[in-house]
Amino acid sequence: MAVVEPLPDLPGQRRRLRLRSPATLEIIAEIEVHTADDVRAVVERARKAQLHWAELGFAERGRVLRRAVHELLARQDEFVATIEQETGKPAFEALSAEIATSCDALEFWAKRARKLLAERIVPLHLMKTKKLRLVYKPLGVVGIITPWNFPFVLALNPCAQALMAGNAVVLKPSEVTPNAGRLVEELFRAAGLPEGVLTCVTGDGETGAALVEAGVDKISFTGSVRTGRKVAEVCGRNLIPCTLELGGKDPMVVCADADLERASSGAVYGAFANAGQVCVSTERVYVVDAVADEFLRRVVEKTGRLRQGTGGESDVGPMIWPPQLEIVERHVEDALQRGARVLTGGRRNPEYDGYFYEPTVLADVDHEMLVMREESFGPLLPVMRVRDEAEALRLANDSAYGLNANIWTRDKRRGTELARQLRSGCAVVNDCMITYGIPESPFGGVGESGIGRVNGELGLKSFCSVQSIVVDRFGSKAEALWFPYHARKARWLRRVMRLLWGTPLGRWLS
Repeated sequence: MAVVEPLPDLPGQRRRLRLRSPATLEIIAEIEVHTADDVRAVVERARKAQLHWAELGFAERGRVLRRAVHELLARQDEFVATIEQETGKPAFEALSAEIATSCDALEFWAKRARKLLAERIVPLHLMKTKKLRLVYKPLGVVGIITPWNFPFVLALNPCAQALMAGNAVVLKPSEVTPNAGRLVEELFRAAGLPEGVLTCVTGDGETGAALVEAGVDKISFTGSVRTGRKVAEVCGRNLIPCTLELGGKDPMVVCADADLERASSGAVYGAFANAGQVCVSTERVYVVDAVADEFLRRVVEKTGRLRQGTGGESDVGPMIWPPQLEIVERHVEDALQRGARVLTGGRRNPEYDGYFYEPTVLADVDHEMLVMREESFGPLLPVMRVRDEAEALRLANDSAYGLNANIWTRDKRRGTELARQLRSGCAVVNDCMITYGIPESPFGGVGESGIGRVNGELGLKSFCSVQSIVVDRFGSKAEALWFPYHARKARWLRRVMRLLWGTPLGRWLS
């Protein structure tokens, strides 16, 4: 049974979709699918509203975000309930990973965007008669397409950055979790955001495709590699920028000197938080053989203590999207056929009707197995023994993905050096998964993990165009390189070139 089902078409009405809870399979909502005409109309309204929004300045925009923080704190239980209903994730996970991080993001960007986007005067190394000023301007209307695994924070965070940069936003959440996306629009409206500055459009891939083609000035997309390629192709054809935060196959390297108690706890949390449905989940572990037995013993013991279910004090919820559950089952079946062993888990949880897959630890895996090469995006923890850290790094880098990674060692300096050798956009030493939740840290990947960065100064500035303004400082009657050209001027230029780039003094001056 699918969590999203098309409903029969009714004459004169938009297409509709029925939503079911992934935890109970009960019907929870119906939504309308916005058409391409609907989306274009929303974009046009946003374009008109954006001009006034940009003119308000950072102080007033920041006040809207701060009011959103207070509104979110006041209504946190209501928001958690909606997220929990659509995703099935434990209430604490919704509170910590979606609500708390959203409050932090709103306050962070409200407080710091002005400084990060302030006009800058850049000293020029050679043309001392000129002054260079860099001005950051909003792009206009930004389309933001978001996924189902963290449907609130992964929508709110880029919206907050785009809004503080002075843009209007059209948000298209996943059809699996549309109500969490609507909460973002509702939150900002309650905070006093002017009409039309942020609008949520709902629907499936047809609506998302319409948004990409609707004449927006940028697309920020979080989702699968396959869909990300399509988004990039359209953005390239339309000559608009895009940020693509795609999948990962994040490695964990356990060194011979690792604190095994902390490392094993980190492995269990990194693999099974949000039922493994995190782009920075730990999806493969390389542990040095000398400590592998003890590491595995602790991992299996801690995995066995996890409480699976929904609501209350459960630790691990259901898988949200049924096709992803099928991928997890295919990866486990392939691994077993190739000689892997299941140490715990390895099946759907028979106690529930929903899409619950037991937290699963696999041993005796190798790089011929799908579970070590393809993104599982589910509660799987495959552990591979390696001779030493050098082999672990080689295998960790043997992937089309490069989003996040984690290194575990008591020697933090060496851990940092090992992290530098990883082919990944982000890395963590003696912790896991935290890179997206740090607003100062640019987040994104290499290879099939995406293009561009969210968060940090780089992420905020990606919602702007930068204008270079060069100003003449002294107002002389003419410049040396202006007309007319003549032999005497050419001889003078050659002498200047020899001085600047042909002598130690000149190289120092330039």
